[in-house]
Amino acid sequence: MKAFESNSLRSYSQEEVQQILQLAIARQTDDGAQEFSYQQIIEIAAELQISSEAVKQAECDWILQKSDVQQRKAFDLYRQGKFKKRLGNYAIINGFVILINLLGGTGLTWSIYVLLFCGLGIVLDIWNTFQSKGEEYENAFQKWKRKHQIKQTINTVVNKWFKAVQPY
Repeated sequence: MKAFESNSLRSYSQEEVQQILQLAIARQTDDGAQEFSYQQIIEIAAELQISSEAVKQAECDWILQKSDVQQRKAFDLYRQGKFKKRLGNYAIINGFVILINLLGGTGLTWSIYVLLFCGLGIVLDIWNTFQSKGEEYENAFQKWKRKHQIKQTINTVVNKWFKAVQPY
C-alpha cells in the first residue's frame, strides 16, 4: 500500500486481515503471558461480525489440530528413539566385526565390506526416520496412531475392570 492513500481506500483480503490481526495481538502482549478468556474471544469475534457458532467450530478445529500436532511430535520422538536403538545395534555389531577382523591379524579387510553394506541400511533408515512428509510417513503415522489408540482403549478397560473388582 502506498503511504498517501487514505484509510477508506485500503482493502485487505481475509488472509491479510488474519495476518495483520495476528501480528497486532502478538505485539499487544510483549511477554506472551496474557491470556484471553473464552468470553473475550466471543466479544472480539462479535466486533468482527463473526458468529459465536463459527467461533465454537473454530475452537473445536483448533483443538483437533493441536492434538494432531502433539501426536505427530510424539510419533516423531518414537521413530527417533527406535532409530537411536538401531544405530546403537549397528555400532555394536560392526565394532564386534571389526574387532574380529583385527584379531585375525590381517588388518581391516573383509570387515570394511560388512561395515559399508550395513551402513547402506543405516543411511536408508536415516532417510525414513527423518522424512516427515509423504505417503509413507502418513501411513506409518496412521498405523502408529491406531496402535496407540488400541493400547489406550485396552488400558482404560483394564483400569475400569480393576476398579470394579477392587473391594472398597
